[in-house]
Amino acid sequence: MVRGPQRTIRHLQRYREIAQVLIRHGLGELVDVLELQPYLAFPRRLVRQWREKAPPLGAPQRLRLALQELGPTFIKLGQVLSTRPDLIPPAYIAELTKLQDAVPAEPWDPIRQQIESELGGSVADHFQDLDREPIAAASLAQVHPATLKDGRAVVVKVQRPGIRKTIEVDLEILQDVAQLVEGRIPLAGIYDLPEIARGFASTLRMELDFVREAHNAEHFREAFAGDPYLYVPDITWELTTRRVLVMERIRGIKIDDVEALDEAGYDRHRIAVHAARMVLKEVLEEGFFHADPHPGNFAVMHGEVIGAMDFGLVGHLSRHLRSDLTRLYIAVIQMDVQAVVDQLVRMGATARSLDRTALERDLARLLRKYRGLPLKAVRAQEVLEDVTPVAFRHRLQLPSELWLLAKTLAMMEGVALKLDPDFDIVAFSRPHVRRFLLQMVLPQNLGPRLLRAGGDWSALFNELPRIGSQLLTQAERGEFGMTLEHKGLGRALDRLDRSANRISLSVLLAALILGLALLIPAFNLGEEVGLATVVVIAGFVGVSLLGLWLAFSIWRSRS
Repeated sequence: MVRGPQRTIRHLQRYREIAQVLIRHGLGELVDVLELQPYLAFPRRLVRQWREKAPPLGAPQRLRLALQELGPTFIKLGQVLSTRPDLIPPAYIAELTKLQDAVPAEPWDPIRQQIESELGGSVADHFQDLDREPIAAASLAQVHPATLKDGRAVVVKVQRPGIRKTIEVDLEILQDVAQLVEGRIPLAGIYDLPEIARGFASTLRMELDFVREAHNAEHFREAFAGDPYLYVPDITWELTTRRVLVMERIRGIKIDDVEALDEAGYDRHRIAVHAARMVLKEVLEEGFFHADPHPGNFAVMHGEVIGAMDFGLVGHLSRHLRSDLTRLYIAVIQMDVQAVVDQLVRMGATARSLDRTALERDLARLLRKYRGLPLKAVRAQEVLEDVTPVAFRHRLQLPSELWLLAKTLAMMEGVALKLDPDFDIVAFSRPHVRRFLLQMVLPQNLGPRLLRAGGDWSALFNELPRIGSQLLTQAERGEFGMTLEHKGLGRALDRLDRSANRISLSVLLAALILGLALLIPAFNLGEEVGLATVVVIAGFVGVSLLGLWLAFSIWRSRS
């Protein structure tokens, strides 16, 4: 493929930056795996010293610091990897969840130019007032308070100038790296790493599109239009573009600021109930959930109404996936290990090489830990931490949306428990789950599925006579055949072929060396050396050197 090398040359400086950051943080092995050594501009002596004197931190901490230093693309990559316990070990999961997206604010002039370029005209043409100081700054964008010409208070989310170009370069590099290591590391035998890289690129590009984020907010606003406990700000569409988002400003108390809530006289238990109801409706009814529910994105407004913000990262759950998740939840509640494994198999979460007995043993050990405990004593965060090593050990490939949902639920549970330490979110969710199960078997929901299944069976029965007749005719004519393809057999045959060639060459060299060694005494080396003597001695030396080369190549291939 020519495409990879061309990109490598075009992004040479960025490759060098990545390699240098990894080396500085003691991640030399990662540099070797990714074949980034050629991009290191440091003297070899200095690189060796850095390898030997790794920072006094564990590998997970050093990886987090390196990703933080490499910028927004790699920060987002680390955050995504923290939701994939099937890909990386638990220690790395725990560390990558600490990645912070907060960075220093961009100076005002580039931000002003970005706004004017996107909206056309000067800032004064669109806003009565726009504060130069942002109230929040992240790696992709920053938020400025403003007032519209009609007096409405809004916030203006502005994408950092040039960030899209930087991210596109990093995404191309990640795609190249994924293709490079495919087939070279054990993980590539289980997962399609280039496809994972493409999925991450798609997600990050969507986060850069503020029009899409505005539509997400509108979706939530419509979904919760009849619920007085949640408020979603209004979008100013005429001032919203792919790089600038203008929405209504929400004023309230940060949802986990317990002291301020108490001073305002708010009922914290009722707020916790509102938060739990919001999550359950998102997951079970809408299949569309806020996937970044940290406390800074929710404010408690007058009347104990929760105001939601920042809809850049959302998760989607199809009805089929919600049904699978509910069945899995029931099997877990019933402590039925075999049913849990059966459901994981039906969901396609298990690898072909699954050791079912080992997985059942690990799940039984995990469930025993919670047997007999009251539901209010079970914490989602603790369960997630217990499930993570099991998922990694058995390579459980659950849909990424489910891992994202698990982290979302754990985060929201933490907020609810801070509001009300006695809040039993599991007991609160039980009637909602029961209602969802009932809806699954109602005629209006079951009917379409039965019709689809009936159509499939009808088509199959219509085609069976024709297909059966064709198969019988081919068998009668001797045209019916089967092709068996053994995956990986070609590689094994190549290795066997190389081994056979080495054995043949070894036998031939041994025969030549032995034959020449027997011929040498037949010549009197004290007399004048003739042409035949020179040929025999030179042949013996040459064959011996060839034998040494063969031995070295065999030793190197094993190391």
